[in-house]
Amino acid sequence: MDFLDPPLGWITDNKIPVGRMARSAFDWLNAHGAAVFDAISNAMNALIAAVLAALQAPHPLLFTALAMALTYGLQRRIAPVLLVGAGLLFILNQGYWTETLQSLTLVLSACIICMAIGVPIGIAAAHRPRLYAWMRPVLDLMQTLPTFVYLIPAIVFFGIGMVPGLLATVIFVLPAPIRLTQLGIASTPPALIEAATAFGATRRQLLWKVELPSALPQIMAGLNQTIMLSLSMVVIAALVGASGLGVPVVRALNSVNTALGFEAGFVIVVVAILLDRMLRMENRK
Repeated sequence: MDFLDPPLGWITDNKIPVGRMARSAFDWLNAHGAAVFDAISNAMNALIAAVLAALQAPHPLLFTALAMALTYGLQRRIAPVLLVGAGLLFILNQGYWTETLQSLTLVLSACIICMAIGVPIGIAAAHRPRLYAWMRPVLDLMQTLPTFVYLIPAIVFFGIGMVPGLLATVIFVLPAPIRLTQLGIASTPPALIEAATAFGATRRQLLWKVELPSALPQIMAGLNQTIMLSLSMVVIAALVGASGLGVPVVRALNSVNTALGFEAGFVIVVVAILLDRMLRMENRK
């Protein structure tokens, strides 16, 4: 094996400075982009405060009734309505109502940002195949890179709190609505497009009256995936000071408290099930 030592030594002695380049880039951005990061932080804080205030305004029982009414309006079935009501009452019984609303604030804020950015980008990618071919490896990197890596620049630029947790969540979740929106728009039946074009539809009319209605199931699936992936980030977000159901999980991990960890973890599962049943497209009529 001695004949391998010289080439291996040359390779290891000439390490590509990936980490140093990333640190230099972060230092430069932190030094020259403070105004931009402050504006982003203020906007995200305002969004988080508004969503949390809206969720905390009604009484827990009124909130439960409103959630059940919304579920019936979306699903038109009694079974998911009863499931949502029972799940929210269970959360209230376990004493995790405030933490649940804080986690829902993070999830809904991430959904608002991701859908507002992801749907237009997905539409543009569907209309421009070369753009999507360029975006695909970037989207793969965003979902493959460990989520803890996102927390490092988030803390550097925004400090500790809900904002870095929200930013890391958005970066991790954003590829889902982009991919599914692109799939839905690109999968529009050519016959529909040809018929609309033959009747003189403009590009805007073609988008709003043909492509978007045809892609609605995929877009809603993207919303569902955005919510589920955002909810999976609540524990990670708690590591950088974000409030919510991740806090008792982290506390239970630090103290090896099995009861606390199982309670909080089970409540997270209940929230995920409730949100999934509320937004399932195949159950709507």
